[in-house]
Amino acid sequence: MRKVREILRLRASGLTDRAVAQSVGCARSTVQECLKRAREAGVGWPLPEEVDDAALEARLYPRAPTVAAAEFAEPDFAYVARELTRKHVTRRQLWREYFAQHPNGLRYTAFCVRYQRWRATTGAEVTLAQEHSPGEALFVDYGGDPAYVTDPQTGEQRAVWLFVAAWGFSHWLYVEATATQQSPDWLAAHVNALEAAGCVPRVLVPDNTATAVRRALRYDPELNPTYRDLAEHYGLAVLPARPRKPRDKAKVESAVLIAQRRVLAALRDTVFFSLTELNTAITHIVAQINAEPFQKRPGSRNELFERYERPIAQALPARRYEYASWHRSLVHRDHHIEVDRGYYSVPYTLIGQRMDVRIGAHLVEIFQRGALIAAHARVERPYQRRTIEAHRPPEHRAYRALGFDRLLDQASKIGPNTAAVLAKQALGKKHLGETIRNAQGILRLADDFSPQALENAAGAALQLGAFSYRTLRDLLQQARGGTDTSQRSLSLQTESAATPSEHPNVRGPDYFH
Repeated sequence: MRKVREILRLRASGLTDRAVAQSVGCARSTVQECLKRAREAGVGWPLPEEVDDAALEARLYPRAPTVAAAEFAEPDFAYVARELTRKHVTRRQLWREYFAQHPNGLRYTAFCVRYQRWRATTGAEVTLAQEHSPGEALFVDYGGDPAYVTDPQTGEQRAVWLFVAAWGFSHWLYVEATATQQSPDWLAAHVNALEAAGCVPRVLVPDNTATAVRRALRYDPELNPTYRDLAEHYGLAVLPARPRKPRDKAKVESAVLIAQRRVLAALRDTVFFSLTELNTAITHIVAQINAEPFQKRPGSRNELFERYERPIAQALPARRYEYASWHRSLVHRDHHIEVDRGYYSVPYTLIGQRMDVRIGAHLVEIFQRGALIAAHARVERPYQRRTIEAHRPPEHRAYRALGFDRLLDQASKIGPNTAAVLAKQALGKKHLGETIRNAQGILRLADDFSPQALENAAGAALQLGAFSYRTLRDLLQQARGGTDTSQRSLSLQTESAATPSEHPNVRGPDYFH
């Protein structure tokens, strides 16, 4: 309309059509067509003040008459927008449903055009340009298309996956091929990406993959425990992208596209026989990408990263993160938990409760509601036990504190015969636990009868050469019943020396002739 106004003004000033066309920069036929329309519409120069560009266009270039809008049933585009958020629903399906109800309604193309115009009025098509501060965010994701590693023995190709990380401000890239997308490889790739950068961002932005997010809630996503461990180790926050909102991680989406076009395309005809060979080639290509100048602004990814990102980002921790898995385990009645074919103690007061167990390469940590309860070195062989003495009940600790030397001291206080019996019975046992248990039983007889009675019975037992708990108890019971201990001893000696009685099961001396 600016040119139309200029044509009307110049022609009114007396210039020829050719001169007007040269001044405005259009064809003479265009000038003539514009003047013809102005005459037919009764428009002359100067234009009235109330005639703006829209009014001038409506007079000179009126739109062709269209079918009245009332003849069409206007679709409910708010309903269409809601339904499109549901899984598997498409615009064509919604148009089919609309057209089935209104056979004289809009055709599919007009339906889509009008829907786009409606969305524009709602602001749904307006995008928010994300601004990232230096050192703030690292976006991570896996590429959709795999690379391949060939088995040198069989020639079989195995798919491997590209892990891609992109810094928000500088677009600095890190790409690594991993054998799987499971937690160990996923977390190891994070560690390698941070070490390649030499610093740590304040925020990690992953997708809602199961290795990062256990429950993808919009406002309060629940992180996978292993991913939360990594975040705590490096002192960073995790802000997963919202479900079905790829623009939340547009930075890594474009980085994935670059990785597929620059890395996979460049290596498409190269055969790799190991993951190490493939990652060496990937590192070389990514280094070239980071060093290349930008097309639309000065500098390169490396320059922006070194100048702005690295000085502000956090430093790497002194210790490298080690992968650890999490388990839930019940405390058994022996106040130990069983996990990964090993037994680890917790305080006995926690019997019957469930613990969260973090199993690292060398350390097992046991938590209850986030509080560390115990830490053990991992067992060296299957079903080995790791026990902290303070976790035992007091009576168990008292039992284990008993040594045979202490029991001998207690026996010496009763008398020399009792001490001698304990020493003699120890010689006939094969295990220290068996010796201690028998000695405890003998000393208990002093409480059941009396210390003097036990000392007397021990003297008789020494004469008999029998030192067991049962022998001493029998001697004490006989003494309590009125039989003299010396007579009982003589009786036992006599019985032991007596000739066996005749019996059909006894062979006799004639058998051996």
